[in-house]
Amino acid sequence: MKKPNKRITRKGTGDVKTVSDNKTGKHSYCSMPKTVERVFGPDVNPNRAGLIRKIEKKWANGTVLHYYFFDKSSDGEYVYYTNGTRKWVGWTTQEAEKKIVRRAFDIWKKVGIGLEFKEVKSREDAEIRIGFMRGDGAWSYIGRDINGIAEDERTMNFGWDLTRQASEIDTAIHEIGHTLGFPHEHQNPNAGIVWDEESVYSDLAKPPNEWSRETTYHNIIKKIDPDTVQGSNWDPNSIMHYPFDSGMIKIPEKYYTSGLEPDPGLSKRDKTWVKSFYPPLKKNDYIDLLPFRSVQMSIKAGEQINFNIKPVATRYYNISTFGTSDTLMVLFENENGENRYRTADDDSGTGYNAKIRTKLIKGRSYVLRVRLYYSNRSGGTAVMMW
Repeated sequence: MKKPNKRITRKGTGDVKTVSDNKTGKHSYCSMPKTVERVFGPDVNPNRAGLIRKIEKKWANGTVLHYYFFDKSSDGEYVYYTNGTRKWVGWTTQEAEKKIVRRAFDIWKKVGIGLEFKEVKSREDAEIRIGFMRGDGAWSYIGRDINGIAEDERTMNFGWDLTRQASEIDTAIHEIGHTLGFPHEHQNPNAGIVWDEESVYSDLAKPPNEWSRETTYHNIIKKIDPDTVQGSNWDPNSIMHYPFDSGMIKIPEKYYTSGLEPDPGLSKRDKTWVKSFYPPLKKNDYIDLLPFRSVQMSIKAGEQINFNIKPVATRYYNISTFGTSDTLMVLFENENGENRYRTADDDSGTGYNAKIRTKLIKGRSYVLRVRLYYSNRSGGTAVMMW
């Protein structure tokens, strides 16, 4: 009997908001990235490490995230098959699919968050680079992890036609949720889910997914680190939750017979949590940072303080935090009315303070954003420029 010529798919670099396949009635899933988990030294206490893990993927609030759709015929890659043949698969798509993704960005923005989203025509100007490689699943890197991806590579992909049914808008909303730094909700250790594991393995081994046990464990069965969970409760209606067929979840029992299908769109809790990390910013949320004048950060873990900087002389400046704390510090420069990223430092889990040394130009305007991961005492951190 002739063996089928199977496609050799490279391991996915992200994951999906699963959607129902109209032909099979099954859910199409895709693999989450297998990243190296961060290890802290013995001097970092568990509480401090937990706070860092919960926040480290999140962006500095107020960031403008630029997104780009791959648009060249040379954008793509070869897919290899077991018989030694290969096929070129592109990353581009038609305008109709792009409109769905744009609408998904608008849905997140209309929640009332402090982040901004802007489409750009150059991949060099984009943090988020979106491809439409068929058969590669729908996936996204998590939060600030996308900063480490080369500018000619995708940070997000949609592997099937988003125009095939109206509910595909949730696929795009879900992937953007990952880009904002949110993990999967069905792997929340607080959910109390008890899987019928063999049923899960068996179901995911069949088309359309055809996963190995290892892949299924990584994407379904495995619980994520409790420190990365948003809050203490499970939200089965979260946009970050997969749907599951009956017979896969043993506990809670009601899902064993009926399956679990999250409500469409963002849940109430999704909206609450995204605004907790990215609250809307107002003009009076900014403090002027002047040379040789320290400003105390009287904020809680996870919160952020924002500074306006208007240098009176063109020269190199040092900007640093002081105190026993973990912070993310990001500097932006106002360019044609938009704050563009210039440089950053993240001292979380280390023994030093965040510090930026850079040249500031007289007559130009800058914004410094400092998010606090952890402080050994309230108000024990200050920021200074000299």
